[in-house]
Amino acid sequence: MGCMPSLSAVSLPPEVLARYEAVIGLEVHVQLATETKIFCSCPTSFGAEPNSNVCPVDLALPGALPVLNRRAVELAVEASLALNCELRSYSRFARKNYFYPDLPKGYQISMYELPLAEHGWLEIEIDGVKKRLGITRVHMEDDAGKSVHDGFADSDRYSYVDLNRAGTPLIEIVTEPDMRSSDEAHALLTGLKQTLEYVAVSTCDMEKGHLRCDANVSVRLKGERALGTKAEIKNVNSFRFVKLALDHEIARQIALVESGGNVVQETRLFNPDTEETVSMRSKEEAHDYRYFPEPDLVPLRISDEWLSAIRSRMPELPAAKRTRFREQWGLSVYDTEVLTASRALAEYFETVAAVSKAPKAAANWVMGDLAGALKAEGKPISESPIAAERLGELVGLIGGEISGKLAKEIFARMFATGEAARTVIEREGLREISDADALSAIVDEIIARNLKQVEQYRGGKTTVLGFFVGQVMKATKGQANPAAVNELLKTKLG
Repeated sequence: MGCMPSLSAVSLPPEVLARYEAVIGLEVHVQLATETKIFCSCPTSFGAEPNSNVCPVDLALPGALPVLNRRAVELAVEASLALNCELRSYSRFARKNYFYPDLPKGYQISMYELPLAEHGWLEIEIDGVKKRLGITRVHMEDDAGKSVHDGFADSDRYSYVDLNRAGTPLIEIVTEPDMRSSDEAHALLTGLKQTLEYVAVSTCDMEKGHLRCDANVSVRLKGERALGTKAEIKNVNSFRFVKLALDHEIARQIALVESGGNVVQETRLFNPDTEETVSMRSKEEAHDYRYFPEPDLVPLRISDEWLSAIRSRMPELPAAKRTRFREQWGLSVYDTEVLTASRALAEYFETVAAVSKAPKAAANWVMGDLAGALKAEGKPISESPIAAERLGELVGLIGGEISGKLAKEIFARMFATGEAARTVIEREGLREISDADALSAIVDEIIARNLKQVEQYRGGKTTVLGFFVGQVMKATKGQANPAAVNELLKTKLG
C-alpha cells in the first residue's frame, strides 16, 4: 500500500499538484557550543581520535551518574529567547527508551511533558510576503554516538561505534505544522540557522553534524481541514536536500492518493543520488519510547534572577538589526539583507561605517571589493586580512586625499599585507596629486598630444572631456585629483 504507484510523481500534471497542499513540520537538532558534554566533563571537540572523548558516564558504566552542564542550560535558554518562546521556570528531564548500538545506556536523556520552552515563533519572508511560523517547543537532550559502516560484501562488512559524540548537548526545536511548501521550510531553516548563529549558541556546522533536520510531511486537498497521514524524512544534512526531499515526498504522496492508494505512516530516508525518499521503518509513537521522569536528575529550575542575567547579555537579533541598519545608516532593503547575513559581517560593516563616516560607501566596499577578495581566497569575514578599522580609514580618505581608483590599488596592497592605508600610501607614494602647478603641466602636455580631440571639444562635442580626464589619470597612474583635473581641462580647453 505504501509503495510508489505506477503513476510517476514527476509526471503529475500541474493542475493535479495545484489541487493539493502540503502540511510540513520540522524537528531540528542543534548541538550547543559548549566545551564539555551535557552530563559530564568530557570535551566536545570535533575530529578527535575515535572513543577518546569518553568517560564512565558516556559508557553507562555502573555507578556513573549524570551532572547537568550549567553552560548548556544557558545556551538553551538563549536559543529559546531568540525564538520568542515562553520559558518554563520548572522543567524536567525524562528517559526516552530505545535501542541503538551507539547508545550505551539504552535510553536517551531528553525532555517530554515538561520541556524547557514552548509557544515561540519565527518570521520568514518569501517574495516580499511575510509569514509567522510557530515553534511548538524547545527541549534539551544528549546526543548518541556514531556508527561507521565499512565494506560492501557480506563477508567483508564491518560496523564500528565511535562514542565521542555520545553525550554532546543538543536542543531539539519542534515547529508547528505551519509550512505549506518546501520553500517555506527552506526559509525557516535559513532563518533558524542565522538566528542561532547570531546568539552564538551553536556553530550550526552541518558538515560536522551540529545541525540536523527531520521533516514531517503530509498532503491534503486544498480547503480540507483534516490532516493527511504523515511521513517523517529522517536526518537530512543540508538545506538543499531538505527542499529536494520535501518536493519528492509531496509529489510521491499526491501520486499515491491520486492512484487510490493510502499513505503509510513511516520513517523515510532521502537519497541524494536519486533525489528520492525511500522507506526506512514504521514510524514510532511517543508510547513506544516509554518516557518516564529521569530519576538521576533533579528538575531544572530557572530563577528570575538567572533568567534576567541571561536575557541581559542577549545580542541584537537579525530582524531588529535589519530595521536599525535601514534607519540609522540609511541603507536599502537589499543592502541590509546582505550585510546582516551573519553577525560577524554586520559588526564588521558597522565598524567600517563608523570610522569612515560614509555608510553607503562602506556598504559598497564591504559587499563589493572585500567580499570578492575574500571569496577568491576562500576566507570568511572573520579571517579578513584587512581589519574593519583599517578599511574604514581607507573609505574615509576617498574624495579627500585619494581618488576611488587609487583606493582600489591601495586596497589590493592592504589585502595582501594587512597594513594600514596610510602606511601603503607613504611607502609607495600613492598620494593624490592636487597641486595646480603640477597638474597644469601634465594637462598642457595631454592637450598638445591630442589636437584632434581638442577641435572636437571646441566644436561642441563636450563628451570628449572624459577622454582627456582618462589620459591625465593614466599619466598620473590614477593619482590626480579628478575634480581638479576637470576644472583645469575646462579652463584650458574653453
